[in-house]
Amino acid sequence: MALDVGLGMTAGADRSDLTAAPVLVAGAGVSGLASAVALRDAGARVLLSDDRDEALAALPDGVEPWRGGGIPEGVRTVVTSPGRRPDHPLVAEAASYGVEVIGEPELAWRLGALRDDPPAWLVVTGTNGKTTTTEMLAAVLAHAGLRSAACGNIGYPVVSAVTEGHEVLAVELSSFQLHWSPSVRPAAGVVLNVAEDHLDWHGGPDAYAAAKARALTGDVAVGGVDDPVAARLLATAPAPRRVGVTLGEPGPDQLGVAAGVLTDRAFGGGDLIAADAVVPPGPPGITDALAAAALARAHGVDPRHIGAALAAFTPGPHRSAPVGEHDGVTYLDDSKATNPHAAAAALAAIAARRPGARVVWVVGGLLKGVDPAELGRLAESVGGLLAGIVVIGTDRAPIVDAVTRHARDLPVVEVAPGHDGPMAPPEQADPMPAAVRRAAALARPGDVVLLAPAAASMDQFRDYAHRGDAFAGAVAALSRPSGVPR
Repeated sequence: MALDVGLGMTAGADRSDLTAAPVLVAGAGVSGLASAVALRDAGARVLLSDDRDEALAALPDGVEPWRGGGIPEGVRTVVTSPGRRPDHPLVAEAASYGVEVIGEPELAWRLGALRDDPPAWLVVTGTNGKTTTTEMLAAVLAHAGLRSAACGNIGYPVVSAVTEGHEVLAVELSSFQLHWSPSVRPAAGVVLNVAEDHLDWHGGPDAYAAAKARALTGDVAVGGVDDPVAARLLATAPAPRRVGVTLGEPGPDQLGVAAGVLTDRAFGGGDLIAADAVVPPGPPGITDALAAAALARAHGVDPRHIGAALAAFTPGPHRSAPVGEHDGVTYLDDSKATNPHAAAAALAAIAARRPGARVVWVVGGLLKGVDPAELGRLAESVGGLLAGIVVIGTDRAPIVDAVTRHARDLPVVEVAPGHDGPMAPPEQADPMPAAVRRAAALARPGDVVLLAPAAASMDQFRDYAHRGDAFAGAVAALSRPSGVPR
């Protein structure tokens, strides 16, 4: 059976396991192409399918296009793109034929086990903060001089990091990727937090949490114990060692904040860095730094490298990044906030860092099964902070309804597709120029306009980065004289 290596596969396993039958890679995206190349290089016959026929026009040498639909004869393993749901017809067909379905990280795990020196996996998951924590961890590992890489949901496929020979991996894994990775047992893994997200994919909150919990099945499990669901997952994790991270005073098996300093009492690392030196500032950034430190300490990294790397760390774009100022109003791009939990963190950070400032909140997109009432309750809970709300995206109607019911006195503006008049089909129209102008009209000097959509971007944008860039472009246009082209 192709890739029939199972949970018991160890270093030095027989490479013939990879070549006994053809493998179908379903999806010619970044991870699919990386999987196909890795399998080809391992000696497997690789078939690659995609719903987009143009994606199969120029495949890597040795990878065969599959346009027949369904599962080709003889295939015993399918490597699926992470977004393919468990109820997808291809998955159902695989189950009916006894064909295994795995994801690219699972393939990477199995290929890594073939090496004489399998890489150590340090896995990061959670509803929010994954990318920042993974980037922090990667910075720490690099400062320690380790042959390391940040990979996974962060954009660099895990299978590429494995085949390129890295010794330790900072692996960001989404709930989708974890669902399709039944064998992965990281050296250490963290669940930062768990809030409602991707419920349409998983079918409910319990299945979503169970997917996240797969990060806690290795040697060391780390959990954000200030989050009730993450704390419960940590308490029931099968890992032989369980470590908590908290914004409070840490206990003997925790990392936390003592006298304003990030402190390791679980691994004996002591003081690491002053809390007010952590970037991004505020509770979410501090929690991410503690989680990265915990994973690094679990791998034996010296505390000095942790403090130095965190002190020099700069977060990536689209995470409450300033993108401009106009008429005394600051504009922040947190397009990475794709669910209410992340948007709440962005709003709380402004309240903590900018006392007295009001916020015009730009929100909306695809809710992915999240109850819009959660956004209404959030608007109500921070009502004194908000100067108004501008709503965009496919699911704007239920969002408008929810926020107007929960925050009755708050100005709420709906920006429909095509509102700004571009000559394009309404579903393709960029709502940002109109949204930014409407937000600017609600703001006054000293205020903040925050893009924290609390929803996915794919209804009107390629991804969250495209959405953030569109926001920044619309902000820049505010300062241009009328008639000057973009």
